[in-house]
Amino acid sequence: MNSILEYLDRDFTLPIRDPLWRNINLSPSFKKLLSDRSFQRLGRIKQLGPAFHVYPGAVHTRLNHSLGVFHVAGQIMRSLLSHNKPELITIDGLKAFLCAALFHDLGHFPFAHSLKELPLTDHEILSSEIILSRPLAPAIKEALGIDPSFVAAIINEEMSDNGNPEILYYRKILSGVLDPDKLDYLNRDAFFCGVPYGIQDADFIIHKLTSFNNAPALDLSGILAVENLLFSKYLMYKAVYWHKAVRIATGMIKKALFMALQEGIIRDSDLYNIDDEQFFQILSKKNYRPFSLIERVLNRDFYKSIIEVNFDQTNPAHSKLLDLNYRFDKSVEIASKISQKVQQTVYPESVIIDIPEPISFEVDVTIMNGRTPMNFTEAGSVFTESVVRGFTASLRKVRLFVPENLKTTAVSFKDLLS
Repeated sequence: MNSILEYLDRDFTLPIRDPLWRNINLSPSFKKLLSDRSFQRLGRIKQLGPAFHVYPGAVHTRLNHSLGVFHVAGQIMRSLLSHNKPELITIDGLKAFLCAALFHDLGHFPFAHSLKELPLTDHEILSSEIILSRPLAPAIKEALGIDPSFVAAIINEEMSDNGNPEILYYRKILSGVLDPDKLDYLNRDAFFCGVPYGIQDADFIIHKLTSFNNAPALDLSGILAVENLLFSKYLMYKAVYWHKAVRIATGMIKKALFMALQEGIIRDSDLYNIDDEQFFQILSKKNYRPFSLIERVLNRDFYKSIIEVNFDQTNPAHSKLLDLNYRFDKSVEIASKISQKVQQTVYPESVIIDIPEPISFEVDVTIMNGRTPMNFTEAGSVFTESVVRGFTASLRKVRLFVPENLKTTAVSFKDLLS
């Protein structure tokens, strides 16, 4: 294990300035990989998509974030190796994990999460495909001396782990309660939006990490850090990620793309491996009426939210709306009723029903009280299962968005969303 720590101390001496973490140190080998075109594309994708319309500072990119995740991942591994030295960790595995942290978002779509829920391939699968293809696969092999499939399997959990427990271990670190992705994006998004809600004491959290049964765990004294992280996540969703104006902009883009995909105007593959600018260029070349919604988002000409009700998962009417096809049909029904009322054609894209996707406030991290493991909910935290359910329930709203000229007419259709 000392040789692995020596590798981290000896090789990672090339700093990149970062406004959040100050210096992100790279090894010469990892620095070579930054030139990959797929990675550089991330520098042309805004991390928070249309959120800059609400928070003008939110113009940081997926590339910024990916470097941050790489940095935090390295700090986590230093802490784990220093504290309890998990025996399954190898130098090749460490390199693969750091590479996975750096490249975890390679397959991400443009315009942040506006494309979420659409019938597209998961971005983790797309990331793994890029890693396993030329030119990146041979570049990883040459620079790091590792098998690119090791890296891809850490990111894409649909790939076989080939019985390698090290892959499972790294998956749990890269995607979990205290993962480097979350520790970077909450801090980074809060920093660039100018809000205090997402700030985490990352050093303290990382210092309290340990391992149990080949999985990440947390010392009991770090409970407060997890509570802070979970509450910060809640506040960031409430204030930033699901801000009403951000939801409207996201809903407008999603509605236009859903209709275009359904009608064959574009293919799902048209939306893969492109950046924000290419996204708009592709759509601007299509003479398709619903794409006017995307142009309106660019110009901050947003629809208005005229109906808002709490999402009730026990309400069959709400549950049905989780299906995009049913949601579209319901919007067509409302558009038809508005058309009859105003005695003019109201097109389907003029009515948008929005429901944020389910989110989780993960509390499944193992807590170590000395050498005794316990569940997080047994460790005296205020974040019980009922509290976590309450957080999620308070965030999800069913909303109806329409152009401003229709807002007084459409408000009478609240019963259709109740």
